[in-house]
Amino acid sequence: MERVTARGVVPVTRRRLLVIAGAGLAATALADLRSARAAPEAMAEAIRRLIGTRSPMPGRITFTIPSVVETGNLVPVTVAVESPMTAGDRVRAIHLVDDGNPAPDIASYRFGPAAGKAEISARIRLLQSQTVVALAELADGSVWSAAAEVTVAFGACADT
Repeated sequence: MERVTARGVVPVTRRRLLVIAGAGLAATALADLRSARAAPEAMAEAIRRLIGTRSPMPGRITFTIPSVVETGNLVPVTVAVESPMTAGDRVRAIHLVDDGNPAPDIASYRFGPAAGKAEISARIRLLQSQTVVALAELADGSVWSAAAEVTVAFGACADT
């Protein structure tokens, strides 16, 4: 297969064809990502999968995340839950969900009986400005929550 250009005939190799096809697919995927956002129903469904029909109560969570970030590539987040972490009164899990990414589940962290404290620190990717929710499941069956609005100037995945 050949291609005619101003410089003459340029052979189209398998490698060149794969590069062109890959660039086309990447451009299409990037366009889809920029408009992707989890529907409110998807976030509600993700929370239901995590905690069932229990209703989360506000409180007991210290949720630290910047309210404004320049880029959504590496957003620092810390979640700490007030708990003595004894056998009968401990945090079983911390979940992070959001409404601005195509998949609302960000991460889940499980704590065993030997955990000294219920605290996580991570860096997450955010596609756009959104609400991030932290949920804490306790051994007594209660669920606690905290939410934060994060304004993202330039979303993750969109700058590649």
